[in-house]
Amino acid sequence: MTRTLLFGIALLSIPLVAPAQRNLEVGISGGVTQFYGDLGNIDGPVQWNSTRPGFAITFRDFLNNKKRYVTRALSMETRLSWHRIGYDERQMIAGKDVSELRNYKRGLSFRNDLVGLSTHLVLNAYREPYQPLFQQRFFAYFYVGIGVFYGRPKADLFRGEPGLDNMYYSWDDGTLRDKPRGEEDAQVVELDGDYETDLYSYMTQAAPGGGERTTQVNYSPWHIGVPLGAGIRYMVTKKVSLGVEFAYYSFFTDQLDNVSERYATYDEIAQAYPDDPDAQQIARYVSDPTGWGTDGTPSLYTSRRGNPGLVDAYSYLSFEVSYKFKRRPSRRSYVSL
Repeated sequence: MTRTLLFGIALLSIPLVAPAQRNLEVGISGGVTQFYGDLGNIDGPVQWNSTRPGFAITFRDFLNNKKRYVTRALSMETRLSWHRIGYDERQMIAGKDVSELRNYKRGLSFRNDLVGLSTHLVLNAYREPYQPLFQQRFFAYFYVGIGVFYGRPKADLFRGEPGLDNMYYSWDDGTLRDKPRGEEDAQVVELDGDYETDLYSYMTQAAPGGGERTTQVNYSPWHIGVPLGAGIRYMVTKKVSLGVEFAYYSFFTDQLDNVSERYATYDEIAQAYPDDPDAQQIARYVSDPTGWGTDGTPSLYTSRRGNPGLVDAYSYLSFEVSYKFKRRPSRRSYVSL
């Protein structure tokens, strides 16, 4: 993982040393992020209720322009981005009964705020390379890149501080309550919206590859992703443009949601938290929030927690406003070292 991360950072540094052309374009975009992973209650590849916000700032045109084209087929851009991904299998879906939610009894949830830096090689599709884009107005573009992203999955699993007295209890009718199923004085409660539980800090699942484990695996919060995108831009003036873009970010990890392997067994949890029964109970709950997902043993009655063969990904549909800054001819580059 360390070598892959260093390789990704090296690729991202290319725009900082490449010769700059006469213009630098800065785009600001906002849109919606859609997560594709192991969680979901909707039959189909897209979980429409996983929609979360996203934001990005893009710096364009880093490749040299020796032939002085007004526009070029190939260019390079660097993007700073923030994408919130998440899902909650305990959440009700309008128009559906709790019995229709395929993973309600598994009841896993997470939220991950991914902050990333990526570099893209861009192919601009236009008619005439010597004609300014503001005269051509519309043009399409496509890109592929590589990026480094930081994020730790968290979950809202407690009413306040993590503790046995603050757990949420999932009931058959789809409600969350403050006491276990069957107790008459249990009160209906709502999630407090505080994602206080760092899922990487608990033993929630088996070791990578599905093997047995006795200690917690320290998952890295750094992730390598490959963005693929396409969009259409409209030149309002020589300097201002509007655009719409669809991007798909595929990762080399299945741990963005902390759902990949089988459940950790109760024996494995006991070995990880020896002589601390309360910590063991909390770890069981974080791994299996509803209590229906596993019986604590690797048996036929234990649900599969995740699919390690399916890497995580998300899409980003965005709208952008960009502005082109003209570089002074006397300057050689935007970057001063």
